[in-house]
Amino acid sequence: MTAADLASADLRAAVDALPPARPARATAALTGLGVALVAVAVVSAGVGQMNLSPAEVWHVLAAQLGFDWGTPSAHPNAEAVLLSVRFPRVALAALAGAGLGTAGALMQGVFGNPLAEPGVIGVSAGAAAAACGYIALGSQGAGPWGAALFAFAGGLGTTFLVYALSRSGGRTEVVTLVLTGIAVNAVAGAAIALFTFLADTAAREEIIFWQLGSLNGTRWAYVAIAAPIVTVAVALASTLARKLDLLSLGERSARHLGVDVERLRVVVIVLVAAMTAAAVAFCGIIAFVGLVVPHLVRLALGPGHRVLLPASALGGAVLLMTADVVARTAVDYADLPIGMLTSLVGGPFFFYLLRRSRRQAGGWA
Repeated sequence: MTAADLASADLRAAVDALPPARPARATAALTGLGVALVAVAVVSAGVGQMNLSPAEVWHVLAAQLGFDWGTPSAHPNAEAVLLSVRFPRVALAALAGAGLGTAGALMQGVFGNPLAEPGVIGVSAGAAAAACGYIALGSQGAGPWGAALFAFAGGLGTTFLVYALSRSGGRTEVVTLVLTGIAVNAVAGAAIALFTFLADTAAREEIIFWQLGSLNGTRWAYVAIAAPIVTVAVALASTLARKLDLLSLGERSARHLGVDVERLRVVVIVLVAAMTAAAVAFCGIIAFVGLVVPHLVRLALGPGHRVLLPASALGGAVLLMTADVVARTAVDYADLPIGMLTSLVGGPFFFYLLRRSRRQAGGWA
């Protein structure tokens, strides 16, 4: 056996050690997140101006599947409200949260640092700016498809821009990544302000929705568009787990083990843009979900992407649905912007990560 073969064997052994050392813990965590997802979904569907118990929500949901479970509601409009208003809102919150959580885990894995996140580096803002341009200047005849396509194009272009500008000497620098994200967010914010100025009253109100982020007014048509994009992207992301584990050992080691690093990064960029655009296109800018969730999962379960990616998807869905419950209940007869709530949590957490990364690096020149 040659020295190269021995090195490859050592590297593969190192990769095999990346997933959690206790598989039972990972299984329990994924099961717990799945149970929490169902529980929060049922509670979220019952919360609002017309409060419904979990048993009443479960009865309506089971009835759609042909079962007679739960407790029938005494309110005559309960079924109509759940089917036309609450259920699509909960479904879109789960899809957007899962997409953003997975996108954050992918970006942190491919950039090799815990500060990468679609909102932090401007991908969400770029997608929103493109969608706002469509709203202000384009035809509304294409319905939600037009905004989704423009958001996808804006998110993809922004991601490639940040990727290109943040690389130096064959690696992605954390400081450059953050500073590039600040610049991209500033430019995207200026573009959104310009489109707001040029838009008419109706379009201006819709643009404000994009800036604040909200699930209010969600329809099944939005879910029908977002669901296949997020589902396929999350499924494809799971197939990259092994390559991302190899990349965590370093670019040179990953290439030595047969990983096409540049191709992997391009694939990740497309998947991140797709998932971010699917969320931004119908929910507006929702920041920091992709930053907080993967980092907490990594601390709890380890860095192995075979567990990190599905756990981030489930955790993101739970977090965004929980934030939506708070948005609807914190103030009576008001629907708070969900993007504001996630920023209130994610902003301080980002400061903590920034200081932690700087301390571990021994300071930045």
